[in-house]
Order: sequence, then structure tokens, then C-alpha cells
Amino acid sequence: MRWAGTRRGLRRSTTQAFAAFGVVALLLQSYQAVWDKPAFPGHAPLVTAVVAIGSIAFGLLRARPGGSVHRDLRQPDCRITIAPGDLFDQQDAHLVIGFTDVFDTDCTDDRIINRSSVQAQFLHHIYQDDRDQLDRDLDAALAGVPGVVAIPRAEKPHGKRRRFPAGTVAVLGTPARSYFCLAYSSMTADLVARSSGDVLWHSLSRLWPQVSGRGQRGTTAMPVVGAALARVDTLDRGGLLRLILLSFVAASRVEMVSRELRIMVPREQFEELDRLELQAFLDSL
Repeated sequence: MRWAGTRRGLRRSTTQAFAAFGVVALLLQSYQAVWDKPAFPGHAPLVTAVVAIGSIAFGLLRARPGGSVHRDLRQPDCRITIAPGDLFDQQDAHLVIGFTDVFDTDCTDDRIINRSSVQAQFLHHIYQDDRDQLDRDLDAALAGVPGVVAIPRAEKPHGKRRRFPAGTVAVLGTPARSYFCLAYSSMTADLVARSSGDVLWHSLSRLWPQVSGRGQRGTTAMPVVGAALARVDTLDRGGLLRLILLSFVAASRVEMVSRELRIMVPREQFEELDRLELQAFLDSL
């Protein structure tokens, strides 16, 4: 019920409550005008209280955000959905997976890659923890990418030492189900991933053409990239969602990217989102 205390939630619930109260009041007055007697003689205070409480309940019910945030666009014909759930349960969708610019994959002792990250879950769910196979597939997908910088071992004692440009996308999997591994953060010498709103926007701008060209316009699912361990500290989760949505819609105005973009948010985090504001933002695009 946190949404009920937001400005938009109060405005929507109040508007709906007053509308309901007005309709019931009009019906009661119409009854009295037609039959020349009140509907509930001698019980005016009770009727008023019941109507008021019912109207408030109706207003809250009508204003309550749904189980997901979504919008259907006409140009192009596609759907955008923000929903609670596990990214790796989306068996009907291509997946976007965030990586650092060195494409590290080692989750041992959480030193390089934290096992709670989406990237570590990708290694577990899709590769059954076979890191060698994932590294081979990444190497094959990244072969020939220009602008690669070799990092001296003294500057990065652990993990991989080839730094790719921000926005590099390694496409793994098959045409039926592809995995778009997007480098949108930079791995520092002390093994901390860092990014920013500008870098994330640039990276997403390079992601969508890959999704359009390799995803065959199928459903694409992704997490809220930039949150938590990626340390885009200037934007909260709602701000990151707005950036992703704006980037996708802007790219879709140029060419069809995907029939559906599905952004998956863990359930406990989804409940904390201001979904009414997100719906209003999405409706404005």
C-alpha cells in the first residue's frame, strides 16, 4: 500500500473516490425525486457513512497499480512490460545479460564476480557453472572487436586483461534463444565494477541494433541493468528503468527492435517501485 501515500496515488484514489461518491449520491437523489421519499428513511447519517467508506474503498481499488506495468505501442507494433519475477524463468525470450568491459566470469569466493549478480546466475542457469565453456563462447563472439586494450598484469592482478569498448555486445546462444552479453560497466584495478548514466545510455544504444539484427524480433527479457553491483549511483532503480525505457522507445522509432521488451524485477524490489509514476512515464512515451 506504499503507492497510496504517493502524490499520484493520492490524486488518483481521491479522484476515483469522489467520482464514486457522486454517482451514488446522484442515484439516491434520483430515487427520492422519482418516488418522493428517501431510499433509507431515518438512516441518513449511516447511509452517508457507508457511501463515504465505500467510495474511499472503491477509489483505492481503482487506483491500485496492477501486477505489472505495461504499454502497447502502435508505431512500431510492440509491447513494453515491467514485471516481477526471475529473469531466467523467461524461457520464451532472448536475454540481455550485463557484463563488465573485460568480460570477467570468475565467481570464486566472490572476489571478481559476485555470485548474487545476474552474470553469475547466467553462468549457473545457462552454462551449469561451466566457466570454461562460457569463456570459449565469449572469446569466439568477441573475436575481431576493434578498440581492445591490453591491461598490464600489474594493473589488474586478477581476472581477464582485455578491455573492450563500452557497449560491446557478445551474442551467445542460438537464433531461437540468444543471449546478449552487454559490457556497460568498467572493471577497475581493485575489481570494482563502475558505470554511469552516460555510459549506460551509450551501451544501450549499441545493444538495440544487435537485438534487432540477431533477435528476429522475438521477445527480449532483461534485468534493470545498472542497479546494485554496477554502481550507477546517480540513478535509483526507477531512474534506471526510465533510462532503459526511453532508450528502447527511441531505438524503436528508428527500426523495430523486438515485439516485446520484458524488464524483470525481483519481487521484493518490484513492490518498492513507484509503479503509478512508471506507468505514467511509459504512457507519455
